[in-house]
Amino acid sequence: MARLVLQSTLLCLLSVTLGTQDSDSFLPHEPHNCPHKCVCAADLLDCAGLGLREVPVTLPAAAADLDLSHNGLQRLPPGWLAPLSRLRALHLNHNELEALGRGVFTNASAGLRLLDLSSNALRALGRHDLDGLGALETLFLFNNHLAHLDERAFHHLGTLSRLYLGCNELSSFSFNHLHGLGAAHLRILDLSSNHIERTPVPDLAALPAFLKNGLYLHNNPLPCDCRLYHLLRRWHQRGLSAVSDFAREYTCQAFKVPASRVRFFAHSRVFENCSVALAQGLERPEEQLHVQVGRSLRLHCNTSAPALRVAWVSPQHELLVAPGSRNGSIAVLADGSLAIRSVQPWHEGVFVCLATGPRLPHNQTHEYNVSVAFPHPEPNAFNTGFTTLLGCAVGLTLVLLYLFAPPCPGCRRCYLRTCRCCHRCRRWPQTPSPLRELSAQSSVLSTTPPDAPSRKASVHKHVVFLEPGRRGLNGRVQLAVAEDFDLYNPSGLRLKASSESTSSTASEGLVMT
Repeated sequence: MARLVLQSTLLCLLSVTLGTQDSDSFLPHEPHNCPHKCVCAADLLDCAGLGLREVPVTLPAAAADLDLSHNGLQRLPPGWLAPLSRLRALHLNHNELEALGRGVFTNASAGLRLLDLSSNALRALGRHDLDGLGALETLFLFNNHLAHLDERAFHHLGTLSRLYLGCNELSSFSFNHLHGLGAAHLRILDLSSNHIERTPVPDLAALPAFLKNGLYLHNNPLPCDCRLYHLLRRWHQRGLSAVSDFAREYTCQAFKVPASRVRFFAHSRVFENCSVALAQGLERPEEQLHVQVGRSLRLHCNTSAPALRVAWVSPQHELLVAPGSRNGSIAVLADGSLAIRSVQPWHEGVFVCLATGPRLPHNQTHEYNVSVAFPHPEPNAFNTGFTTLLGCAVGLTLVLLYLFAPPCPGCRRCYLRTCRCCHRCRRWPQTPSPLRELSAQSSVLSTTPPDAPSRKASVHKHVVFLEPGRRGLNGRVQLAVAEDFDLYNPSGLRLKASSESTSSTASEGLVMT
């Protein structure tokens, strides 16, 4: 029994010892090549705010996001990014870099998309300072001391879409060729809060619409030029974000004195004498197209000369080259035209054509503003036709009844006892009522007597009253006019009064026509 207890005790001690060794073997080791005091987590390398004066010598190859911001770096050694083959974002902001130099980014990763050089002390950008950044999409250069840009400083940045150059000391910018930038991908160009005084208005007007929407020029001492005023005012009316969002910060300098700055859109009296004719022809108007859902659409890139390369930009800011869009709904044909087989609501917006070629004086653009509408529901053809036919039949029936079955005269007068042609006429009573008899008798008033073969017409016969029956007269005077009654001697008039009321004889007067 004691032996068993001893064996179990030894086994327990052995297991505890082995477990301790195994646990020590699984303790996390320090990441491979992680610089001192830096934080390495998965593909992140954070060395921000450590007061570094130089770039760390050893850098882990797995780093995809490198943060060296808020340090004291003054220079970058050539080829220092060679080990970082997976790098996608590089943060070098808030350092003391005064220049970059040739070959600094030569060995950068082909997947580097973001470079932050903001809040440094850079004064100029040379032609080869940004070589090796062919896949870069976003470049932050704001809050430096940049006063000069080489004409080809951004030549190799063919996919750059966002360039931030605000809060520098630039006095000019080449809007003609954008210092080597390609306008096909560029969406945001921030030049705000600089010293830009010269702005070639035709070059600004020739920019594509999507770049005008992201061109920030506020807080610059722009000249109070009539053409520039009309151009910016048009952009403001069109609702371009770069102008409408910062309308109060667009100022111009009326004189060569900084204190003479006025706001473009707040002090319009400065531009009262500007002729509207100066603004005509600055911008090529975009073509307005209206198409219904489900219809086909084809857009042609109209240029002044044959283009060598043609690309399109969709309303969703997608660059369209042959064969077409990613979802297959838009095709770019061999002749450079754009074709949509079945238009959908998401195709609404501005399509921009970008054309380049040796025969073109400069890169040309053509814009189409496409409006998509749902088709109106067509009316039911059967119901409409049936209603029209029924209306025609009813109208024809009424016309025929009016022409061939008119009401008979007896139905209108009903002098006969029985009306045979109209079923609505009733049989009159044999003894006429006093009112009908009186009405019939009083209606025979004429200056010409009725025709009778046994009578001669008298020229003195003008008024004839037929003597009604005594019943129903209510005491009125009965007049009997002789045929030889003389109008010029009315003394021969004989008056007869009914026996019912002789007192009313003198109250009634003679009525003659």
